[in-house]
Amino acid sequence: MYKCTVFTFHCVSTEKAGVSKGPLICGHVIEDHNKRRGYCVCCWRVFLWRGTMDPEVSVLLHCAHWGGLLESQVQVELSERFNRQTDPALECHIEELWTQRVSKEPWLFNGSKFRLHSFCLASTKQPPSANSPRVPFLDCAGDQDTRRQKDLCDANGCTNQTEKNGFGKMSRASSNGDTASEQPSGPLLTLRLGLTCYKDYLGTNWSCRVAELRQRGEVELGDPLALLAQPLGVGGVLCTQDGQVVLIRRSQRVAEAGGLIDCPGGHPEPKVVCERLGQAVCEGQISVTMMQQRTEAVVCELFSSVCAEIRDEVNIPLTSLGAPVLMGVALNHTSAERPSAEFYVSCSLTSDEVRKLYWKGGAEAHESTDIVFLSRTEALQLDRSSPLWSELCPSAKGALLLYQIVKPDGEPEQSGRGDAGPSGTQNGSR
Repeated sequence: MYKCTVFTFHCVSTEKAGVSKGPLICGHVIEDHNKRRGYCVCCWRVFLWRGTMDPEVSVLLHCAHWGGLLESQVQVELSERFNRQTDPALECHIEELWTQRVSKEPWLFNGSKFRLHSFCLASTKQPPSANSPRVPFLDCAGDQDTRRQKDLCDANGCTNQTEKNGFGKMSRASSNGDTASEQPSGPLLTLRLGLTCYKDYLGTNWSCRVAELRQRGEVELGDPLALLAQPLGVGGVLCTQDGQVVLIRRSQRVAEAGGLIDCPGGHPEPKVVCERLGQAVCEGQISVTMMQQRTEAVVCELFSSVCAEIRDEVNIPLTSLGAPVLMGVALNHTSAERPSAEFYVSCSLTSDEVRKLYWKGGAEAHESTDIVFLSRTEALQLDRSSPLWSELCPSAKGALLLYQIVKPDGEPEQSGRGDAGPSGTQNGSR
């Protein structure tokens, strides 16, 4: 146990990742956790030891209390109020950037995406005692129009994406595990989503004027992210039957992080939701109202999209994949804190079987050039001191950080899968 009285810890939710936060305001005790990460034993905020934080990535929220969340434990609130704010000058800027980008990369195409505005996570009113079950409850009431006020968010457990203090409202999972009867039957997490598109993402989050847009958002709208697209991505920490975590090396032709190692991932698609609801529309016709009455279809797409990406990028049949477990949301600071929902997905195939399927090629085989395997132990211990860390793109760093925090498949010594694969990082060369 470590007393929070010196400048020792980095909070993973700090606005400027990697900046020392100093003593906790609460003055609570930090519980030792692998000497690299810890939890405040009262509010369960997550901290990393000095030197382990990466400025490219941070964690917006995690679901460690429950070991991750299933589809039935997540709900969506969809509204045009959660869309990006804009003005004519900004729209002209976005159009100019898009025209320039497409002229250089003609294979790019625009498409609708979901925009993460804020979230509401189940909370515990009192710090859990050693002898009492840690049963969370939803405490999300509050006027949505005043959701950006910090005092209101602190009072009701609601957190805007710009409020990086969501950890105080959740509890780490009990070492003894929580029984199903102790868990609330309703959703534990509400994601507040609007609509945006890929063109707006490139024209805001990736604009050379992004710092100006953030400043304008803060001054004019009270939210530095209000003018940014903030499309919600998905990523999957895929674990094989023999305890290997599957990663892929991105092609140089992809729009972001070419040549770096990543987890399989992509985006939940509003168009897919509309099609499932029997509304055949083109991308430009998609609106919030088309999906507002059936938000469970949006949740379904959020969870199923990560499996679809694994199928298309790694060529693994959906029948070989387990139900996705939401670990949390990570932020990519190289693209202005763009959010990505990170999942744990188990696979019934061995690493050798996955490697063979990968080299046969899937629907999106052109997006990667190699497959890489990490033992589960390596994945749990990976940090900035590891040589492989510098080869990871920010989304992979965020996913692996959440995997280390949440441990959706249990402690290594408790895992039935273990680390059956050979020691050391493996590549997928033919």
